This record gives sequence, structure tokens and C-alpha cells, in this order.
Amino acid sequence: MSQLVTGIHHVTAIAGDAQKNIDFYAGILGVRLVKKTVNFDAPDVYHFYYGDEAGHPGSIMTFFPYGTGLVHGRHGKGMLNTTTFSVPAAALTFWLERLKRFGVSYKEPQERFDGEVVIYFEDPDGLGLELVFNDRDERKGFTYGPIPIEYAIKGFYNVEIWEDGYERTAGLLTEQLDHKLIAEKGNRFRFAATDKPGNYIDILCSPESLKGLAGNGTVHHIAFSTPDSASQLAVRQKIVQRMINTTPVLDRNYFTSIYFREPGGVLFEVATAGPGFAVDEPMEHLGEGLKLPAQFEPSREQIAKELPQVSLHLDQYK
Repeated sequence: MSQLVTGIHHVTAIAGDAQKNIDFYAGILGVRLVKKTVNFDAPDVYHFYYGDEAGHPGSIMTFFPYGTGLVHGRHGKGMLNTTTFSVPAAALTFWLERLKRFGVSYKEPQERFDGEVVIYFEDPDGLGLELVFNDRDERKGFTYGPIPIEYAIKGFYNVEIWEDGYERTAGLLTEQLDHKLIAEKGNRFRFAATDKPGNYIDILCSPESLKGLAGNGTVHHIAFSTPDSASQLAVRQKIVQRMINTTPVLDRNYFTSIYFREPGGVLFEVATAGPGFAVDEPMEHLGEGLKLPAQFEPSREQIAKELPQVSLHLDQYK
């Protein structure tokens, strides 16, 4: 049987101000805004998708910017607390200077596993982020122009989940989601479906930590990628057989999804690799228009009126 789960598809987080979110991710970090749509469950809230040129699985970071309506969350166990982007090893000085220039505080670089130099920082809402400087990642990445392509973000490198212990989550990853334990160091255990940057799931055993609280500046869920609807149904069957409550398949326009919670409490999703973000917008114009799920099209005028006005201000981030 071919591999049912191939790696990370996307990470979805909760944000505050929509324009600040675009300014930080598209402007400072330089990842492409590939889709501007709305939350399926709350059409008065944007859903932004960022990624590489096409928004390939393994590069997609998405946000629900709720404005000031939600309390600030808290990092802690039972949550995905840090999302790490991959950049070339030679880009360290560039990124230290860029973050400093735009007033983004960061922790001093440190080595994690061999060949991985990491810096930690946070977005405007306090979401935990890292850049890992490495020579392992062969992906091209994307740039709007202000960031030279040789320094640009290539996609994800890994994510970091905090748990009491790694064993229960490891069981789900290895038995149902085609992952293997590929590295460990101290209280950090790294799993991967394929041993390539962009697919690493790090579980940090942190029993002394407080339990995380959802809110602005926290991750809502992580999605794993599966090739198609047939493989997705096969994964779903394996998860159900583990006696884990799992949603039916849900159509998200750009992929289909199933959702379930892993034993530590993190919301997991398995999403199909396609059809992708070019189904309703030409590749060269991704992210430019407001795209709505079909059920909301009759209310387009009202929805557009209620959403805050946002735009790309790339010139100020050169």
C-alpha cells in the first residue's frame, strides 16, 4: 500500500487585526498571500492562506483574524506552540538584520539538531514562530521581490507540540498517520512521514507547563497531507478503528478535510493535496480577490461590507 500521509499540509492559527497579519506575513516574512476568503463557520471573519508561489502543501500557513473579539491565548501543553519556517543556512545575517529593522524581537540563534540553527520570535499576536537555517531543504521558496530568493522562506521546516509525554501522540502518528521517530534530543522527539524539511513533527515533553488556552496568538489546528480522497478515506478508517471521534469528509473548496483530536488535545486534520488554490483564481493573481464558498455568494455584497478593508503594502517592506 502506498503511503497515506505524506507530511504537513498546513497550520491554521488565530489572529487579531487582519491588516497587521498581512503586513507581518506577506510584508516582513515575504510569504505569498495565496487566498483571501472567509471562515466557513463565520463568514464575517477572513480566512487568509499564505504559502509559496502556488500554496503547495508543506508551505501553507492560514489565519482567522477575529479582530479584538477574542481574548489572548496562552502557550502551553496540549497545543502546537511553535511553527518553524525553513530558510537557507546562508540567510542568517539577512534575517537577523531584517527582523531587527522591522522591530521584531528575537532570541539569540541556537543549534538544535545537527545542521539546524534556529531563532525564535513571535508575530504581532504572540504566535510562536521560528526560522531554521539549513542546507537540507531543496525547495525554491517564494519572494514578492523585497527578499532575495536566495534568502526567502521555502515553506515549513517543523512544528513543535508540547505534551505531558510523547508516547500517546506518538502511537497515533506512527500507527495511523504513517510517521516514524527519526530523531530525539533531550525532551524533544521528532517524527516525520518523509524525512524531508517541511514534514517534521517535534513533540516536546513538558509536564511542568501550564495547559495551553485557545485565543489570539495560538494555533487552531495542524493539517496533514494525503494524496487524494481515496487515501483520505483510508486514513479516516484507521483513525476510527482507534476509537477516535472523527468528522465526516468536509469540502473546503481547495481540499477536502477530516478533523479529530489527538490524545494530548491538539486538533488534527487530514487534508487532500488538491485541487489547490488555482481552482477559482489564476496562478498569477492568487490572493488578489475575495473568494467565497458557494453558499455565501448570494450574500457577497453584505459580507464584503462587514469585513475590514485590507491590502498588500509591500513597498514599505523593501
